Amino acid sequence: MKKPINFAFFGTPDRAVWALDTLHALGFTPRVIITQPDKPQGRKLIITPPPAKVWAFEHNIPILQPEKLDSEFANKLISASCDLFIVVAYGKIIPQNILDIPKYGALNIHGSLLPKYRGASPVEMAILNDDKETGVSIILMDEKMDHGPIVTKDKVTIENWPPTSDELAKKIIQKGAELLINILPKWISGEIKLVEQDHSKATFTKKIKKEDGLINFNDESYKNYLKIQAYKNWPGTYFFINEKRIIIKSADYKENTLKIRRIIPEGKKEMDYEEFIKNQ
Repeated sequence: MKKPINFAFFGTPDRAVWALDTLHALGFTPRVIITQPDKPQGRKLIITPPPAKVWAFEHNIPILQPEKLDSEFANKLISASCDLFIVVAYGKIIPQNILDIPKYGALNIHGSLLPKYRGASPVEMAILNDDKETGVSIILMDEKMDHGPIVTKDKVTIENWPPTSDELAKKIIQKGAELLINILPKWISGEIKLVEQDHSKATFTKKIKKEDGLINFNDESYKNYLKIQAYKNWPGTYFFINEKRIIIKSADYKENTLKIRRIIPEGKKEMDYEEFIKNQ
């Protein structure tokens, strides 16, 4: 493509930033970034900008942080005169009247081989299910969640399985951003034939909650290791001893045995698990 297309980027967390980094490195920088409002974080509930907003500031790109995707927001988007929307981990369902604004539609980079693993946590679900065959899909968005027709998709392989969720997500998103740029000329020229998803084969993921990180040592040890890997970055995994929460910081799985290596006992600093057990 001789001239980069004017596009708006919708995204919020670190995973959106990984896509922005890849697009930017390939010469594609958004005209405007739409991200979620600043939110309180941490124990002190400090109002914190989302990573995509920080990235936008660093690259001098205008930002929109709408509370609601209403007509006022739509008018601002129309004024931005973008021909394409790219969406990666935005975190809200975008209504059809917004998706219809750009000439070339809204393309979403999704972290699974759709229609498998629609929803908020496809990467984590692939790890939890020990699903080594995963990948990335680019779809033309409609107002239903991960429902639109497929523009293209490709497999992603990981050598050291199981990875952490961030390791797998980063590889998937970078691959997706590269794939999108590669197919963009044909998309713009109308050469790509959309493929409708087989909705009868759709599976769905859930939004992960903090309590999902609880480890039950009565479960099979490899299943617990998959959970530790899937939830390493968020929400983290933990268990209880004498009603005290023990956060798992690192573990490994060798010879069919789960080994907890590093932990943070409630109210204490990070330490070796073996040292902790000796002092119980």
